[in-house]
Amino acid sequence: MNNEDYGYDYDFLFKIVLIGDSGVGKSNLLSRFTTNEFNIESKSTIGVEFATRTIEVEGKKIKAQIWDTAGQERYRAITSAYYRGAVGALIVYDISKSSTYENCNHWLSELRENADDNVAVGLIGNKSDLSHLRAVPTDEAKNFALENQLLFTETSALNSDNVDQAFRELITAIYQMVSKHQVDMGDSSGAANGAGAPKGPTISLTPTPNETKKSSGGNCC
Repeated sequence: MNNEDYGYDYDFLFKIVLIGDSGVGKSNLLSRFTTNEFNIESKSTIGVEFATRTIEVEGKKIKAQIWDTAGQERYRAITSAYYRGAVGALIVYDISKSSTYENCNHWLSELRENADDNVAVGLIGNKSDLSHLRAVPTDEAKNFALENQLLFTETSALNSDNVDQAFRELITAIYQMVSKHQVDMGDSSGAANGAGAPKGPTISLTPTPNETKKSSGGNCC
């Protein structure tokens, strides 16, 4: 299905973070995957925002809560909270700007320092529609991904190329790790216990302002 949405009916809830330099298209990747929209006038994200989408993986309903934050230095103060509880990450660069690719090493190091050891990671070369301005060879990025055991995809949020594939591959990789019990499932205090909460486990998810009202007292998912 192209646009699954099961509301509260899901088996797993995964927190995924988008990281990378400002202006590489993280917000548009998020909106393209979650609402199939693209904003040509998208400005740099201020602070943090997230969106969700539920898809089916191997017969299980997986709700992905995907967080997006600005890559600018002045927002570094939110780093630890941003990464906390993440079981997946996409490191995004712009194929037409080599500096954004060179900084992927920094983003990967920061992720390793702040996230769980078993976090699933994908490297995304965005803006593939700007192939005539390409500054980062596909093979070079693919080799970097292989060396660091990352998934790799080139995408275009503008025309939707490979966006769905990139997120689905990451979500599938997380699910496969969870199935093998390689990810900390957390204790019962991390799971939603309010009305309408799913029976399935919540995977290392931190509380969020917009989600707190969904639980009736007790700890939020």
